[in-house]
Amino acid sequence: MMNLLYCGNEGVFDGVLTSALSVVHRLPTPRPITVHLYTMALTRLSPNYTPLTEKHAAFLAQALRRHNPKTQVVLHDVTALYETHLRQNANENCYCSPYTLLRLLADLLPMPDKLLYLDADVMLHKDAGLLYDIDVSTVEYAAARDHYGHFLIHPNYINAGVLLFNMKKCRETGIFEKARQLLRTKKLPFADQSALIRSTTCRKVLPHRFNDQKFLYKSTVVRHFSKRLFYLPYPHTENIKQWHVQRVQEKFGYTCFNDVLEEYLKLKEDFQNDAN
Repeated sequence: MMNLLYCGNEGVFDGVLTSALSVVHRLPTPRPITVHLYTMALTRLSPNYTPLTEKHAAFLAQALRRHNPKTQVVLHDVTALYETHLRQNANENCYCSPYTLLRLLADLLPMPDKLLYLDADVMLHKDAGLLYDIDVSTVEYAAARDHYGHFLIHPNYINAGVLLFNMKKCRETGIFEKARQLLRTKKLPFADQSALIRSTTCRKVLPHRFNDQKFLYKSTVVRHFSKRLFYLPYPHTENIKQWHVQRVQEKFGYTCFNDVLEEYLKLKEDFQNDAN
């Protein structure tokens, strides 16, 4: 069984759909997968912070089962948990969405002992099992170094967009509660990522190929479409996500994700037609 976790609102459904599709597309043979979706309603902060719904979950499950019949999708509305444990925390209005904080509620829900968290803006370039089957029995989690942070902050500074959790160990050490306490009381430079790193007792640092945030190599397992720096025609940053299909093809010249993105565009059209 492979257990995946995505967190977000209605606005990142395109990311969850493309990312999860890439998982099932790249499996060499179907294996049981459960996709957990953490969501919440937070319109007190923004009218755009509306939750994913059962309709989203059902549509995602139907799309994934075309490729892997052994797929389940479980929607978790964690609004009440968030308001109890993280309401008006010191980082609620930080640079990133408060939905990134939701993974730090995982110890409060009946999650499996092994859980792979993925940001909505990642795509699997190879079999997810290469990552999921890594042994984390003695650590809280495994993660790859941050592309810029390991130069600017610390050689082993990790990126929290891809995290392979050992939930049993995490419950033993209390890493999530320690991180939540930090978020409630201290303004942190990178919010939940900083809180998680500062609360860590033991972890495994993975090669960059498990979370490539800038380039795509033959060895890349996970391509993370995070904001990146471009030097031409002048130094600037761009935040191109995989669901920006035309930009991905024009700016990066990628063709390896075409099978997933072409299916995504057709599914998106179907979803919008159903909504109308």
